[in-house]
Amino acid sequence: MPTPSDALLSAADAALRTLFVTPRATRECPTLPERASDAELGPDERRLAGALMRVNHVGEVCAQALYTSQALAARWSRGAGRQPNEALAQQLEAAGREETDHLAWTQSRLDELGARPSLLNPLWYAGAFGLGLLAGRLGPGVSLGFVVETERQVEAHLASHMDRLPPGDHASRAIVAQMKDDEARHAREAQQAGAVELPLPVKGLMRAAAKVMTTVAHRL
Repeated sequence: MPTPSDALLSAADAALRTLFVTPRATRECPTLPERASDAELGPDERRLAGALMRVNHVGEVCAQALYTSQALAARWSRGAGRQPNEALAQQLEAAGREETDHLAWTQSRLDELGARPSLLNPLWYAGAFGLGLLAGRLGPGVSLGFVVETERQVEAHLASHMDRLPPGDHASRAIVAQMKDDEARHAREAQQAGAVELPLPVKGLMRAAAKVMTTVAHRL
């Protein structure tokens, strides 16, 4: 089992890799059969698709921060009768690795569309890391409940993007569809692992924070 210093160094490494290193996916990008359709997109459609995929990329930056911080809290949670939960940490890390695929796919799609990532990614990462650490410190049930609610909100957000993406942007649609399926599965797995239902005010605050992030990231 890693020491606390090892865990902190690993968390710092994850942050640097997320923010400053081109991510690599372990699964083939769903857009591969669809890339030829890009030539059919007009300038306005490409700008819209780029803005929406930038928002999705920010969501994956935040996902890396959330899963990393929650795994850190699970592994080193002590006090109030709680013990380190290695099984939960490993479950969170496994989900985080799948989210790395999403990060790589959205980054690749931004490049193809000639769009840039959000200029505020370090801020988004730091904020999400703090929220994940707080959720993790509140115990396994709350931490998993936070995963469930986050993934449900992300799933709904991705569904809205399927309606907003240009009809001819089949490549972006393929990525978003696969991401949506993965997020729903992560929510189900967290629910089965013992998630507790979060209070309605907490869910409302999470939705409000997500709204601020998506609105700003659409432009910046």
